[in-house]
Amino acid sequence: MRSVRLGPVEREAALTAMAERELDVVVVGGGVVGAGTALDAATRGLAVGLLEARDWASGTSSRSSKLIHGGLRYLEMLDFGLVREALKERGLLLQRLAPHLVRPVPFLYPLTGRGWERFYAGSGVALYDGMATTSSHGRGLPVHRQLTRRGALRIAPALKRSALVGAIQYYDAQVDDARYVTFLARTAASYGAQVASRARVTGFLREGERVTGVIVRDLETGRTLEIRAKQVVNATGVWTDDTQALVGERGRFHVRASKGIHLVVPKDRIHSSSGLILRTEKSVLFVIPWGRHWIIGTTDTEWTLDKAHPAASKTDIQYLLDHVNEVLNVPLSRADVEGVYAGLRPLLAGESEETSKLSREHVVAHAVPGLVVVAGGKYTTYRVMAQDAVDAAVHGLGGGVAASVTENVPLLGADGFQALWNNRARIAARSGLHVARVEHLLRRYGSLIDEVLDLMTEQHELSEPLPGAEDYLKAEVVYAAQSEGALHLDDVLSRRLRVSIETFDRGVGAAEPTARLIAPVLGWTEEQIKREVEHYAARIAAERESQEQPDDATADAARLGAPDVVPVM
Repeated sequence: MRSVRLGPVEREAALTAMAERELDVVVVGGGVVGAGTALDAATRGLAVGLLEARDWASGTSSRSSKLIHGGLRYLEMLDFGLVREALKERGLLLQRLAPHLVRPVPFLYPLTGRGWERFYAGSGVALYDGMATTSSHGRGLPVHRQLTRRGALRIAPALKRSALVGAIQYYDAQVDDARYVTFLARTAASYGAQVASRARVTGFLREGERVTGVIVRDLETGRTLEIRAKQVVNATGVWTDDTQALVGERGRFHVRASKGIHLVVPKDRIHSSSGLILRTEKSVLFVIPWGRHWIIGTTDTEWTLDKAHPAASKTDIQYLLDHVNEVLNVPLSRADVEGVYAGLRPLLAGESEETSKLSREHVVAHAVPGLVVVAGGKYTTYRVMAQDAVDAAVHGLGGGVAASVTENVPLLGADGFQALWNNRARIAARSGLHVARVEHLLRRYGSLIDEVLDLMTEQHELSEPLPGAEDYLKAEVVYAAQSEGALHLDDVLSRRLRVSIETFDRGVGAAEPTARLIAPVLGWTEEQIKREVEHYAARIAAERESQEQPDDATADAARLGAPDVVPVM
């Protein structure tokens, strides 16, 4: 499989190619489900287009808890089918599809009662492990173990002794969600899909009752294109109803948005060698290892305001701090919070008024002839959702198309990853980088690492750390614009790198150095560099202001004070 770039030249070529001939399938939405759908369709031999209104994964798919998991709490709801399906997908991702991007992470579940709770929780985790083991792709993670209070406190000294009588440790997996989507889009492109971000669908083409394509506005140039396709797949997540409204037809189901917020704090604020999972009165709370940081989340509240930029309020942030502080020896304060991010879960609307009780199952339907809608689900099971969506599209094509093969199609960077990981010391010696830097690069690029190292060979200064965000190298910034589809400063600092949530200044100090590194790749003038930096600073200021507001309405109003650098109309 050849590696392909998603640079500005390739984007322009993709839009031109999509407009020149009728496609078999065009996918609307560049989150994990949309990108996965494009990959599934392309690997069946179909002519495919993928369109995203903003940046890859700029919505829900970059703002998750960054976990690949079976959904342990769904066992309590007796949703065995969903858990079994998700555990199979977890195993596939860890072992075959993306071992460079998905890796194991341990969690400690503190027990607060004796006897019955240990039996109840232990039985649930044992069933979870058992279902994974019996799955054809579920092995690869250590099984759970029961711990005394002393044993648990050795692993997590940060916990109060009074907060537990013992614990259970089990394993799940984690992923950099935004990077994963970028790899999906690049992999789809490597199999022939035409992919373009900053290309917003503003309407649908019709022939009678049949949908025959989409009308697209290129947000970088302002031009309008018509892209024709035999089948259109609506994979726009929380925007499903909005996209459906463009067709002028009433949808068969509705999607509601549930807001989940997360806090990022430095690793030294919580002394533990394991993640934590804590029960709250409404759901569960995770404390997740994330490099030199912890991610703490999440909340689960209905959101009916701006979908593009959901805002975290002061109340949301305090809710998480209060709950995690119930078990910590040294409590966290607002001053410990490096980053905050809010995302929206697309939940299928049901009769319950509580978003936590809405379905995490997914639905695929032929809304009207020529239009397939896929909605709901969870990040871990994106591949199954994509397969079902393409199956429905193929049915509309009249059959004669191969079955899905994505269960056996590794993402770019996966092939040879383990061998490279075993040779990381040699790579470090050859490149002149510290082995820790090589490990960092391997976990972000896998076997594409040579493409990043080549940049450093061509320009040695690119091997230097990025000013203001020293965990990353300058070469990673250039590579993001050259090969990973980043078209704006925010794309790099928020999604290709995670500087916007991993530094106390939220990446403001790294903004100008980053802009100057990507300017030659994207053809920016001094005026554009200044505009990008000013926009990023305004965005961060608006987010900080929103996080001081008491409720969703005032937080949303404050966040909307910084519009997108490219108007999304």
